[in-house]
Amino acid sequence: MDKVVQLEIHDTIAVITINSPPVNALSADVRNGLFESFQRVLVSDAQAVVLICEGRTFIAGADITEFGGHIKGAGLSQVQEAMENSSKPVIAAIHGTALGGGLELALCAHYRVAMRSAKIGLPEVALGLIPGAGGTQRLPRIVGVEKALEMVTSGRHVPAQEALAMGLVDELVEEGKLKEGAIAFACKVVAEGKPLVKIRQNNAKLEAAKRHPEIFDNFRKTNARKFRGLLAPEYNIRGIEAAVSSASFEGGLRFEQQLFTELERGPQSAAQRYHFFAERRARKIPDVPDGTPTRPINKVGILGAGTMGGGIAMNFANVGIPVTIVEIKKEALDRGFGVIRSNYERTAARGGLTPEQVNQRMGLLIGSLDMKDFANCDLIIEAVFERMDIKKQVFARLDSTCKPGAILATNTSELNIDEIAAVTKRPEDVIGLHFFSPANVMKLLEVIRGEKTAKDVIATSMKSARTIGKVAVLARVCYGFIGNRMLAQREREAKKLVLEGASPWDVDQVLYDFGFPMGPFRMADLAGLDLGWVSEESTSSTLREVFCEMGRFGQKTGAGYYDYDENRNAKPSLITEKIISEFMAKSGMSPRKISDGDVLERCIYSMINEGAKILEEGKALRASDIDVVWVNGYGWPVYRGGPMYYADQIGLDRVLARMREFQLSLGDEFKPAHLLEKLVAEDKTFANFDQFQKTF
Repeated sequence: MDKVVQLEIHDTIAVITINSPPVNALSADVRNGLFESFQRVLVSDAQAVVLICEGRTFIAGADITEFGGHIKGAGLSQVQEAMENSSKPVIAAIHGTALGGGLELALCAHYRVAMRSAKIGLPEVALGLIPGAGGTQRLPRIVGVEKALEMVTSGRHVPAQEALAMGLVDELVEEGKLKEGAIAFACKVVAEGKPLVKIRQNNAKLEAAKRHPEIFDNFRKTNARKFRGLLAPEYNIRGIEAAVSSASFEGGLRFEQQLFTELERGPQSAAQRYHFFAERRARKIPDVPDGTPTRPINKVGILGAGTMGGGIAMNFANVGIPVTIVEIKKEALDRGFGVIRSNYERTAARGGLTPEQVNQRMGLLIGSLDMKDFANCDLIIEAVFERMDIKKQVFARLDSTCKPGAILATNTSELNIDEIAAVTKRPEDVIGLHFFSPANVMKLLEVIRGEKTAKDVIATSMKSARTIGKVAVLARVCYGFIGNRMLAQREREAKKLVLEGASPWDVDQVLYDFGFPMGPFRMADLAGLDLGWVSEESTSSTLREVFCEMGRFGQKTGAGYYDYDENRNAKPSLITEKIISEFMAKSGMSPRKISDGDVLERCIYSMINEGAKILEEGKALRASDIDVVWVNGYGWPVYRGGPMYYADQIGLDRVLARMREFQLSLGDEFKPAHLLEKLVAEDKTFANFDQFQKTF
């Protein structure tokens, strides 16, 4: 028998143990070992079986590297049948996480026990898939249709206590004593002659949905905005519908497998699986390998209690790290603390936190009006106004105030980190940590490596990002870094298109239909057109200045590019049309008809071209890092993978050809990147472009 699965007999209880680090995934070796073990148990003297895992977790899912390939050895369904049809009771003992195929396997056990710290779920939807081994058929039979719908479409990891209440788990066992507790439970099952519970035979929980089939369409309508553009949530719903409507369990299982296969072979799941691995690759830095020493971060300082500073502070308080927040004026400090408490209380009102947890997190925040209170902080993050002169003053002061070895970070979204670091005597301790607003919600963190930033500072920053639940991507210094540098190209083209004849809502609609949450003009109205606008310096030379001079600042004033009603619902504006028409006439421009295809290609291809320049300049490590930035920070639809992945899918030759056409008709802003030309000439893709072996 393969060494990753071991079988032992403890008195009358057989214990099958999986030991396949790091997450005990259901690889071919694990499946083969399990199948053989269950066959051996049947001919042994054991009266019951416990399935348990070594290491930090129960089976955390299938081996997704096998997706789309040939399955070797025993299939998962064979292992499930061996468990479910066992003449001896099988008890799954869960710790860590039981996810995806791991939970689907556990649902074939007759009973399940778990440690209180365990979590379980079916997160396949995040990979553009549905559970393919009976998850959509067994789950509603044990938790009911409505809870099953929520679980499979969200991919949520359910805590053990909640799983117990749902019936997913039969008993919770003492922390650190999973094996003993599971064996004791197995002995109780044998002694009491408990039945062999097969979830597949339990149809009682399906009856409510059979009487009220509108449950499914109501769920679709409620979540339409969240599921927009994504196939996997709809296919998960259909799988559970089949559990209710199929004449037999086997029929539902066959339909589930059809849905799974269709998704697995489709472009959306391929893109989402690419993104899954891309996020993990982003953690790998060639010259800062795993094992690089890190600095302890036991206390954090935040300079600035505004929207960004407060959001950053919440990230650290959420994981139990004390934070000192410094402001210039007490009014600003009090206002900032009020916003933080309000954010926490809103979460509590939705059931996400208890009142005690709100108070515990607020208790970790200390307000101050004196930067000297940063003296004992291990990491200080500056989140003040985006002006280089102000940043330099701040860092000169931090340099003289903070202890040796403290990491000095700036939250700048575009400014030169090296120029900021140069005003300190410790440029090796300076790094960029670009959080995205709202910082307590957005997953992305751009980590900006300066010319002199120490490797342990980089390693510490990447590790801290994971501690606070962020997806970190490393970049080098350039204006706008990765995300904003590429965004500037899209924004430039969007503004030009409006002055050539496209309306703001035409441009927005094209990008919305592509999959973005909103287009650039809706986004501008949301952020506020007056952001960074100075009335005394306004000269009516841009559309934005004209709007601001008229007091049309966006949503907050009820008018910007769009007009807004009292509920902030946007509608196209006749006033905006008139403003644009008059501006074009004054500038000697004539409107023309612009196709949706041209809108999309000019906005998206210009971004791709800039991404190629970022790669050839060595500002990003790999193309997939750029994609991680755009999916997590800018709303790029995950089912399209990211701008560089998208370019590979549609063909770099197509992108290059259109860039050359645009260059001829619109100017050198569309001049193709050298790397783009080189890749096309060599019949390669961005996926082939690998700087991994180079020093970054």
